[in-house]
Amino acid sequence: MKADKISINNFADLLGVSRATVDTWIRSGKYPAHTHSDGKRYFYLDDVKAVPEIAAMLTTDWNDEFNVTPSDNFTSIELFAGGGGLALGMEKAGFHHVLLNEFDHSACETLRCNRPEWNVIEGDVHNIDFTPFRGKIDFLSGGFPCQAFSYAGKRLGFEETRGTLFFELARAVKEIQPKVFMGENVRGLFEHDNGRTLQTIKDVIAELGYTLVEPRVLRAIQYDVPQKRERLILIAVRNDIAPLVEFKWPDVCTSVRTLRDAFFAGELFDTDVPESEGQKYPESKFKVMQLVPEGGDWRNLPENVAREYMKGSYNLGGGKTGMARRLAMDEPSLTLTCAPAQKQTERCHPIETRPLTIREYARIQTFPDDWRFCGNLSAQYKQIGNAVPVNLAWAIGRSLIRLFNDISSLGLISEDPDIGSVHHYTKLNGIFEGMVCEKGAEYPSSQK
Repeated sequence: MKADKISINNFADLLGVSRATVDTWIRSGKYPAHTHSDGKRYFYLDDVKAVPEIAAMLTTDWNDEFNVTPSDNFTSIELFAGGGGLALGMEKAGFHHVLLNEFDHSACETLRCNRPEWNVIEGDVHNIDFTPFRGKIDFLSGGFPCQAFSYAGKRLGFEETRGTLFFELARAVKEIQPKVFMGENVRGLFEHDNGRTLQTIKDVIAELGYTLVEPRVLRAIQYDVPQKRERLILIAVRNDIAPLVEFKWPDVCTSVRTLRDAFFAGELFDTDVPESEGQKYPESKFKVMQLVPEGGDWRNLPENVAREYMKGSYNLGGGKTGMARRLAMDEPSLTLTCAPAQKQTERCHPIETRPLTIREYARIQTFPDDWRFCGNLSAQYKQIGNAVPVNLAWAIGRSLIRLFNDISSLGLISEDPDIGSVHHYTKLNGIFEGMVCEKGAEYPSSQK
């Protein structure tokens, strides 16, 4: 259902500007604001329809995009799979996962628990040989960590990125030769190392024989996710295919989702959020957080309490708005971290004085309620906090399926591999580098 109004705070989040900036626009008469009976202010969408982000919401084909279905059996491999946010979104879009790799044991247990049929390879990506998949996989993806490259005053290429996890993603591309591959990262990659990191990545993609779609930062709140999370998406098409097709980014959804959408039955979920485990505050912190109103932070505390709670951070510059932060029910969540009760990045429940629970965390990332997380409490929070929101991944996946449908119409889809014959191949180092050996069951001591 399309909304006809938007709150001032959600408008600011949608545009990626501060509330103070929007207040300045209102005072100058740039946009007319209105006030609810409860004192909360909002815009009618028609009054701000000239704003590109609002115009996109009003003219979106979001609902039509749910009709995109695969015309063929499109195969994929995912690296750095984590707790499965990206993999689940891509599966919902229609991709058939042939292999998923992840180093973290608890995350691998999560993947196996929820999808026993998935071929989950646990261990260091450096030790996987991808050449058996050459020409058999349509799509490769991976959320590689942002790492600096070692520079020697020259333009870097594939070999010079060796030692980073981006190199392993690039190596997989080189060995598999998928039709399309995708990398996702934090938006900070744009500015990382004064732009040299991203430029090196672009150089390597070109060296591998792929055409990079102009990278784009996608805001999760524009894709049915109740969270202010941003991800940089890199999509590249193999050079022999790129001139024949065009990738279209997903259209945005029709409204901004909030914690109310996440926690209660409605358009996003059929039921209220189920009860689950969660961290607890120590008594001293509980007393401090009780003083913070909904949507507030350390600035709402009495000065003496704020000084004692924040210690040395109190006199540092910057907004520090993550400290003693209580979320607001009618706004999206701040970006989730790997732990909900860290002092610098607090994520307190809007109404109750406690950290968010596991299932609340999962709902904010748009995981379904039947997606179970394995490991101890800290491991579960980490898996959820590091994930790509499922609905964001699903939206990107639908756009990729549309691209692959076009590729399929050209008769260029890969041969479907026999899943039953897919094994874990381990690279050998030193003088044996380049050879592979199949991991055998007769050496149990070598298994993790």
